[in-house]
Amino acid sequence: MTFTTPNLDKDSLGTNCPDNKSIDNNVYDYIIIGGGIVGVSTAWQLQQREPEKRILLIEKEGKLSQHQTGHNSGVIHAGVYYEPGSMKANFCKAGVTATKAFCEKHDIPVENCGKLLVATNVLELQRMEALYKRCRDNGIDVELLDAAGLAEKEPNIMGLGAILVPSTSIVNYRLVTEQMAKEFCVLGGHIVMETEVTHLVETSEHINVQCQQKAAVGRSFEGLNYVAKFLITCSGLMADRVTKMLNIDTEFQIIPYRGEYYRLQSQHNNIVNHLIYPIPDPELPFLGVHLTRMIDGSVTVGPNAVQGWKREGYGKVNIDLRDIGDMLKFPGFWRVSAKNLKTGLIETKNSWWKPGYLKLVNKYCPILKVSDLEDYPAGIRAQAVLKDGSLVHDFLFAESPRSLHVCNAPSPAATSAIPIGDYICNKVRDKCQMPLLHAN
Repeated sequence: MTFTTPNLDKDSLGTNCPDNKSIDNNVYDYIIIGGGIVGVSTAWQLQQREPEKRILLIEKEGKLSQHQTGHNSGVIHAGVYYEPGSMKANFCKAGVTATKAFCEKHDIPVENCGKLLVATNVLELQRMEALYKRCRDNGIDVELLDAAGLAEKEPNIMGLGAILVPSTSIVNYRLVTEQMAKEFCVLGGHIVMETEVTHLVETSEHINVQCQQKAAVGRSFEGLNYVAKFLITCSGLMADRVTKMLNIDTEFQIIPYRGEYYRLQSQHNNIVNHLIYPIPDPELPFLGVHLTRMIDGSVTVGPNAVQGWKREGYGKVNIDLRDIGDMLKFPGFWRVSAKNLKTGLIETKNSWWKPGYLKLVNKYCPILKVSDLEDYPAGIRAQAVLKDGSLVHDFLFAESPRSLHVCNAPSPAATSAIPIGDYICNKVRDKCQMPLLHAN
């Protein structure tokens, strides 16, 4: 096995990112499960705080950021939508500054293109006013535009008015994650790839982390066991299953929702100057289909929000019997589906019927045609749902005496990854100062 980061030469990580031969045993002070941006940010910051500690990050894929981190719009969000004083609002505000500073320090490209939230009817104008007030309450610099002001900034966009959010930016979060991983390894941290956690056993002194690792030759697996004095999990789509391994009593389950995108043909790469978002319906949990300038110069359309039938299913047709069985047995799935039945059916129809999907964009960008939409990879949102059918909109944590679990890290988790990692480190510090852990 190798302890390295993907898409980077091992030599570029420095001499402190060891291979298997340099490790005398599999006992670590901290083990982090999950190689998305939240897990990697936590590992990096924890190693900064405690350089003498042995820290291991475990990732089941062959590369980092292969799920939610690597399948999003790449937006550095300003925090427009979030309840003032909520964890999401506070994390996002701090995350904008921290993410841009990290990217500047490490020469990661960022484009400060700004965002426009466009109202296309009278009802949306009313919602826009409420959203503008929320922006002001959150301390976000925004500007209200009338129809003429919108047309001046975006000739290809039609609307009655808009909110301009100048601080919204775009970045490649995979590059951000990889740089954090590199910094973690340079500090002495260890990363093991293609290693899936299968069982967790907690005692008063440690947690046994039992894994299966893909063998170097062929597709066979070999058993592997690590020991953690303290465990942190940032498992995203598998968050509920990891907590169940430790028999932690929780009231939620992860329900996957597919976010499907298209990419515009290259002749439309300059169709907009900003990110273009609709004014969202406050009764719905998702933001609506938008036009997003990507850091590579392309423009994407999406995402929608359709029911997923496989937690890690990124193709057009994806079925996993275990994932489906877990959903059907969970009362919260039936309740949230019933509550949003009409919207869910419309989203499903538009998923399969491209003209219906396009209509969602044409209400503010009428020049686009069906032929302009090219296939683009989908994403999966790991949505925590409670037994009563409520969607968990903010961050959710669970814990045992020797573990801390990130159960729900909703958008804008990528934007907020650095302050989230700092928050997790603080919680770990507080837990490790408790008498049970301190005595050991």
